Amino acid sequence: MNKKISAFLLAIILLAAVPLAEAQQPKVYRVGVITAGGAWYETIDGLRVGLRELGLEEGKQFILIIRDTKGDVKAAEEAARNFEQEKVNLIYTTQSSVTIPAKRATADIPIVFCVGTDPVVLGLVESFAKPGGRLVGVYQPETDLTAKRLEILKEILPKLRRVVTFYVPRNPVAIESSKLAREAARLLGVEFIERHIVSVEELQAGIRALRAGEVDAFFTVSDALTSNQDQLVIDTARVKRLPTMFTNQSSVIKGGLASYSPSRHEVGRLSAKYVQRILTGVKPQDLPVEQVHKIELVINLKTAKQIGLTIPPNVLARADKVIK
Repeated sequence: MNKKISAFLLAIILLAAVPLAEAQQPKVYRVGVITAGGAWYETIDGLRVGLRELGLEEGKQFILIIRDTKGDVKAAEEAARNFEQEKVNLIYTTQSSVTIPAKRATADIPIVFCVGTDPVVLGLVESFAKPGGRLVGVYQPETDLTAKRLEILKEILPKLRRVVTFYVPRNPVAIESSKLAREAARLLGVEFIERHIVSVEELQAGIRALRAGEVDAFFTVSDALTSNQDQLVIDTARVKRLPTMFTNQSSVIKGGLASYSPSRHEVGRLSAKYVQRILTGVKPQDLPVEQVHKIELVINLKTAKQIGLTIPPNVLARADKVIK
């Protein structure tokens, strides 16, 4: 009888210990990441660094579930909708072109964004100080720097007459960026040639079809599809000896001529605090949107030499990073 009682008591103790052991297991937060791919993986790498600096270890305290939409708006909507249905803890978006469809496709889930266009203008938040909803994050001025990029390109090429850009015409961010470029070109006395594309194949065909002397430079506006194909642009421009101005520093590291922008890696690192705070219970509407103010001019002298271009000393002296 005593043995039976002992066994019964032991079973009760073991059963009672199970929920206690489960309670002691640290919670693993699930973060759904939506990106258009390409250079925006730098933002995700920055997020990882930032979360690590805040004491969160990937795999033990959080996991990133990444959906690469490759610039497809419908794919971004589907990814966001699925994440909300799967009840991940929050959605993280790496740029405007995936943040807009993610907001549209969801109703309740918090979204932490990194956007290159003013989030108030995009309708993502009510104001920087008081977002007023379930979205918050970091604003890196990318679209707003469009005119300045064209001005710098004109300084690099004083005889600049014609520039060409390619973008998806249904992309609202690209539309705004091209509008700013068009206005800046008019003031600078430069012809701004716009080529509309809807696929990678059209972009490839369009760039390769550029004739010698048709344009003086290639200029990128804020468009995910074109940004994801920056290596194609770089390689083709080098063969055609065309100077290039990009929206992202990594494109210059790959062989582009110049860029004027914040560091996407740093933007991702800064956004980590929003992820950390929302995961631990803070509401998005209680956090102000942060704006990145550090903008860097990056110039690739090796590329300049390859295409037979001399960078004016006054421009080179202002560069924050020079690749030799």
